[in-house]
Amino acid sequence: MRTNLLRTAAAATLAFLLTGCGGSAGSAARSEPVGSAARSEPVGSGSSKIASVKGSRITVYGSKEGVAQRTITSPNDYGAVRVFLVERDEGEWLQVLLPIRPNGSKGWVKATDVTLAETAYRVEIDRGAFRFTVYDGDRAVRTGKVATGEAGTPTPPGRYFFTELVRPVDQGGAYGAYAFGLSGFSPVLKSFAGGPGQLAIHGTNKPSAIGTRASHGCVRISNDDITWMAKNLAIGTPVVVLG
Repeated sequence: MRTNLLRTAAAATLAFLLTGCGGSAGSAARSEPVGSAARSEPVGSGSSKIASVKGSRITVYGSKEGVAQRTITSPNDYGAVRVFLVERDEGEWLQVLLPIRPNGSKGWVKATDVTLAETAYRVEIDRGAFRFTVYDGDRAVRTGKVATGEAGTPTPPGRYFFTELVRPVDQGGAYGAYAFGLSGFSPVLKSFAGGPGQLAIHGTNKPSAIGTRASHGCVRISNDDITWMAKNLAIGTPVVVLG
């Protein structure tokens, strides 16, 4: 496995984590921690860098001139170590993709405030084809069908990353076997079931809906596929949703 980033799990209630894309607003799904081990292996030129926050908080700057923009705490609200996807590495400064609204927001952090890791994996979601593909560098290693958001609650295109991994206690519930939180948010639902309308990739208890527009914005995949992702992909893995 080409990653040395520790995968962390959130012990939280999924209804407060995600948009609620797997079921109705009232269908809370309890979750439990998922353990994993860090791995360190060589990474090719097509890798992505992941920045893990060292301390309990980190200052995000609007520019390399050191203008403070915001403070973000770690771990996040769901118990996962805060990570960012690195967009530019300029030595002492890193431009990172932020898990905030609006989608695609970026900021600068000091390299001394984070630990860097790399992964050659990335996930691409083709909304038009209702298909995901996991790449290891240039090599496709897994592909399958997906369900995306309905017309009124679409899955927004963009570049995201995994922010946490949770395992629902009820494996037969709306979120299936596992759910990866994403750094993006619904463009329509500003809140849902008490949460911020966060997007996710997760399993499902309605496999017949895969291959259609069926969710409130999240991406549903089979339980076999999400279990494979949970075993092989790290928190911080980049996810691209194609327009």
